[in-house]
Amino acid sequence: MTFFGAAKNVNQEIHITMSKVTIVGAGYVGATAAYALMIKGIAGEIALIDINKQKAEGEALDLEHGLQFVHTTKVTFGDGYSLCKGSDVVVVCAGANQKKGETRLDLISKNAAIFRQMIPKIAKNCPGCILLVVTNPVDVLTYLALKYSKFPKERVIGSGTLLDTARLRYWLSHYFKVSPTHIHAFVLGEHGDSEFPVWSTANISGKPLKELPEYSSKLLQKVFKKTKESAYEVISKKGATYYAIGLAIAQIVRAILSDRNDVLPVSTLVRNYYGANGVCLSLPCVVNRKGAERQIRLTLSKQEQAALKKSYKVLKSCISSV
Repeated sequence: MTFFGAAKNVNQEIHITMSKVTIVGAGYVGATAAYALMIKGIAGEIALIDINKQKAEGEALDLEHGLQFVHTTKVTFGDGYSLCKGSDVVVVCAGANQKKGETRLDLISKNAAIFRQMIPKIAKNCPGCILLVVTNPVDVLTYLALKYSKFPKERVIGSGTLLDTARLRYWLSHYFKVSPTHIHAFVLGEHGDSEFPVWSTANISGKPLKELPEYSSKLLQKVFKKTKESAYEVISKKGATYYAIGLAIAQIVRAILSDRNDVLPVSTLVRNYYGANGVCLSLPCVVNRKGAERQIRLTLSKQEQAALKKSYKVLKSCISSV
């Protein structure tokens, strides 16, 4: 007897074993993402591209030295975009880093110039891949990657507010004393200062937060404030964030390669979503081998709809300025 679930799992394993993931930018985030992909056994080959070829080689060697402890993975490196060929997913981490005191939107002009040169080269060498943009400001750069690659919109994804959502669930778990895996709450909109929490649908295993005895609107405001400030706090104390985003990247790539139909808050091109149109921002999306195949339309409160429109206007203005 053949079980449908078992056959699906076999197919997922084949997809992953045969898959190639290229990471462009072997800095803190790119190297950590490669490490997360390797230890989770998410790709059959991981390629690292960096303009500093020696840095890419060093990271590749460090990963290879640990191969006996993890799933079999081929690790390659280089400084040319021909290394992208045959990739199922290309993760873009290259660009100027966010410095202490800078907002993500402060990086627009620097990284837009880099993308203008880089994305067409990736698209030329790997026309069938899914692009996963991580470089900040991720929403603006996801839009530019879509424009410069000329790929279908579902094949250009930004890491978006997946990490912000994870941070929100982490802080909520502290208050409600429940594992974050059982907390269902999203941060949507811009991955930045105009992002917003969707409290109206937030729940713990189906129980709305408002119905819990511990509920406090003031505390939820405090939780979201800590969520928004998390990245700035880490940057001020250690210079950069990379562990959590590395794991978030691995989560998105796994959803793609294993065709899991995971619902993740990632940045994609928006079409008529509560008045938002023609920009990339984060909404819950079904992610599978096609990319961000479709968006889930949540029932947002009037306050959340206003927050979404505000985020949309911020990003539209930023795109216009590039």
